[in-house]
Amino acid sequence: MIIRLGYVAMSAVVKNASPSKTMTVTSFSKLLDREAAIRKLERLGAENLHNTLRLLRHNRAHDIMVFRFSSRFIPLIGHEMLGDWDPIPTLSAEFEELGAYAKQAGMRVSFHPDHFTVLSTPKEDVLQKSIQDLERHNAMLNAMGLGTEAMCNIHVGGSYGDKKKAAKRFIQNFSTLRPEIQKRITLENDDKTFNALETLEIAETVGAPMVLDVHHHAVNNEGEDVAELWPRIQQTWTNELPPKIHVSSPKSESDPRSHADYVEVEPLLSFLRAIAPMTPKLDIMIEAKMKDEALFRLMEDFKLQEGIVILDQASIQL
Repeated sequence: MIIRLGYVAMSAVVKNASPSKTMTVTSFSKLLDREAAIRKLERLGAENLHNTLRLLRHNRAHDIMVFRFSSRFIPLIGHEMLGDWDPIPTLSAEFEELGAYAKQAGMRVSFHPDHFTVLSTPKEDVLQKSIQDLERHNAMLNAMGLGTEAMCNIHVGGSYGDKKKAAKRFIQNFSTLRPEIQKRITLENDDKTFNALETLEIAETVGAPMVLDVHHHAVNNEGEDVAELWPRIQQTWTNELPPKIHVSSPKSESDPRSHADYVEVEPLLSFLRAIAPMTPKLDIMIEAKMKDEALFRLMEDFKLQEGIVILDQASIQL
């Protein structure tokens, strides 16, 4: 099994390269010239996109081919006070440059819209805002010139007092999305509500790939052996992309759901060895607090383990 490692949004190594510089609603409201205020938002967006390009160059220098973009490229996008503002055309050159670099380098890039984007909601206004958010993410990926291989990962959402009804609502609401949006979506099991098996069943129903979060499974399961679920999870990946999983370690025994700074190698390796015989390729998104620094430490830990071949600075063969 060939495994590539990636990380999320920001670097712990590259300095002064935030991809999510922002402006508060209060600060925006204090600017009397609305057009000048909007231009400031667009300048911040351009800076965030430039910093993301710096991160991709850093990644390429370290053989990191899997990366999740920040969803906060453009400050206040989607806010109700800016409903008539579409900054993407203004930033088209920056988006195009970012996408061209990712494509030329052969990188797998993605988004993870935040937890307010939920298709299981019973509230129509929340649903419409969620769909608008997915449309914005799709528009950014289109502006980068990236096809549906660049995906948006979401959770099923809340149960709202009745998990079965919430699952049915998700399936129904998913079916109303434009086909282009549907093709960009992956589903991830969460740490409190929809566990791996429940998420898998929904993913199979709607035809979306499932991203397994092994940490979430550890804190939210009903005794299922995730390695036994893996063949079905792998089969949801009907496109040309390798399956992707999320990994992190508990911050502490008293706070098992929060993410630690680094990833413990032994539990991860136990799972990887279990699925290796049936999995030719796998991409791993590291969700540790120390970002790329956690990736580099995990690679150093892998070097000390038996049966692992180091392929480059961010990939192994097991």
